[in-house]
Amino acid sequence: MHNAGISRRAMFGVGTALAMGFLAGCSVAQGDSAAPQVQDDIAPVRPISNVIPPPPVSPAAVAARHAGARPQSWGVELAGITSSFPVSGKQFALTFDACGGPGNSEIDQALIDLLTAEQIPATLFLNKRWVDADPARVRRLAANPLFELANHGSAHKPLSVSGRSVYRVAGTASAEEAAYEVWDNHQRIIELTGRAPRFFRAGTAHYDEVAVAVVHELGEIPLGFTVNADFGATASAAQVQRAMSAATPGGIALAHMHRPRSGTAAGMAAALPALRAAGFTFVHL
Repeated sequence: MHNAGISRRAMFGVGTALAMGFLAGCSVAQGDSAAPQVQDDIAPVRPISNVIPPPPVSPAAVAARHAGARPQSWGVELAGITSSFPVSGKQFALTFDACGGPGNSEIDQALIDLLTAEQIPATLFLNKRWVDADPARVRRLAANPLFELANHGSAHKPLSVSGRSVYRVAGTASAEEAAYEVWDNHQRIIELTGRAPRFFRAGTAHYDEVAVAVVHELGEIPLGFTVNADFGATASAAQVQRAMSAATPGGIALAHMHRPRSGTAAGMAAALPALRAAGFTFVHL
């Protein structure tokens, strides 16, 4: 979290490929005194950097490492999926999925306006189909510092290496398909915003353990949830408010932002001020 400080190196050990975004250069203080002159017979000392750029990520290589793997686990709560975070006080994180595809490429503008008016940060998980339906909309969201854009896959499939399905939605059928379900949208978000997404959530939020490893090796963190706030944007406003009342410090809410006629915005409008009144603060992942 920006305020809570998840350490990807500490939590997942994914190395310098994930840490590069946090490196900052040091500036030299400027004073009035003149710099000492270098004697003619002494060569100036050149600083030596020991920071080695990480190798580029290859989705084909990641897929090849897991080709033929037989997963043993399946679900929304597996090792390697982040579903909560270390807290400082009563902090809570909001995430909203935009699923895309036929009938799912609108935006719940009332929800976005609510978050903006109340200055509530959120992580927005965008599917590539939703992104491609209106790239200018994505750029506008990316320009709002309240929002961090994250990866919700390319075809909104459960992430599997064996075609596992859930809710009658077929998952990716191989390690290769899983890798490109992540990578194609990863690249698309970079193309539009200039920033790589840090987090990934599969369609339906389901994974097998091999697919979880694939996500990590591609440089993203699989994100789960602790509060299912709107049940796939099918809940009424009262149901959303009731679900959000179960928020606990360090928790992550999952809701949706692509169905403007759902109860999500109205439910959040009732729930979020109540949580603030109870001492909660909202933070970025």
